[in-house]
Amino acid sequence: MNGQDMDEPPRDIAALDESDALAPQRKKFRLPDGIIYLDGNSLGALPLAAMERVETVVRNEWGDGLIRSWNNHDWIGLPGRVGAKIAGLIGAAPDEVIAADSTSVNLFKLIAAAMRLRPERSEIVSELGNFPTDLYMIEGASWLGDGRTRLRGCGSADLVAAIDDKTALVVLSQVHYKTGAVWDMAAVTRAAHAMGALVLWDLSHSAGALVVDLNAAGADLAVGCGYKYLNGGPGAPAYLFVATRHQAQARSPLSGWMGHAHPFDFADSYEPGDGIRRFLCGTPGIIGMSVLDAALDVMLAVDIATIARKGRALGDLFIRLVEQHCAGFDLALACPRDAESRGSQVSFRHPHGYEIMQALIDAGVIGDFRAPDILRFGFAPLYIRYEDIWNAVATLRKILVTGAWRAPGHAVRNAVT
Repeated sequence: MNGQDMDEPPRDIAALDESDALAPQRKKFRLPDGIIYLDGNSLGALPLAAMERVETVVRNEWGDGLIRSWNNHDWIGLPGRVGAKIAGLIGAAPDEVIAADSTSVNLFKLIAAAMRLRPERSEIVSELGNFPTDLYMIEGASWLGDGRTRLRGCGSADLVAAIDDKTALVVLSQVHYKTGAVWDMAAVTRAAHAMGALVLWDLSHSAGALVVDLNAAGADLAVGCGYKYLNGGPGAPAYLFVATRHQAQARSPLSGWMGHAHPFDFADSYEPGDGIRRFLCGTPGIIGMSVLDAALDVMLAVDIATIARKGRALGDLFIRLVEQHCAGFDLALACPRDAESRGSQVSFRHPHGYEIMQALIDAGVIGDFRAPDILRFGFAPLYIRYEDIWNAVATLRKILVTGAWRAPGHAVRNAVT
């Protein structure tokens, strides 16, 4: 291999795919011809099983069963069943996770619940530059009640030292959405607990891609979305985790009827349900929940450690090839080089990152852009091949060498980047 010739993948790339234990999983997804999809960290590809489940739910359960399916097909128990499946991917007990609402809504629920568990404290520590909805929901929580709650934002280097006896809660994304940098969950949780604080982990960019073990780390609370590495579809239901030791005392501020102890008694006053079900709110979207349920079966059919190992290898290969074949074009690595410190994604900075990404998408390599200058590439190990990495870098090199990214249309900002 050299910086001039990327016409065909070399034999060693083909050998990686031939020996890949996850290679058979690729056929379980609908992947358009001519597309290399490196955006599974933003929206996962469509599992074929999910298409079949939609047909069953819409035609048979809804179409024929009508309202009877709440009982006959146990729609009412679906949030708990989906939550139990997710629990198997994040190191939680089945009765510690429930699928519900969106990540943002679940963040709000758990932030408010945590502040009530530490009523003598007023500060929430989080990382500046964390995924915006995490910070926005902290701000939103501070607007309610007596207004005493406040955000203490810190850079990553200063965050642990900022946790003190005023800290009620630490809110962190385990994997940073831009850089892919991974927090040491166990170490941060220990540091927070040593100061009497709780920790809320956002697993949106780690669940389904990394080995996550909430209970081994002593985690208190967690949230995550269903549409990235879990492949649950656009706007798929999210989920939340509350450690068993907190469930009896923790209360959701959104006291919707599905979280009631006896929702079909239709009482005028609210009584929280037992355990994790008290964090339900409104009626679950059964079609979306069913899609996620089917997608999780695909994920759970393989070992998460194998998935994580391949994700690291794909990232390492991508970095090596970009630095070897795209040197001299102002690309700067914006993620940890060490695979153990990086999620299943790679980021590069470039002054014209947006235009380059649009040129890549037009050429059939789909990644995404994060302001102000990051090209972000996600590697979903169930359906990404090593050959795809080679071909993606070959396309990137061609765009840089020819200057194809300079076409005027590539500078036009889309509503979604």
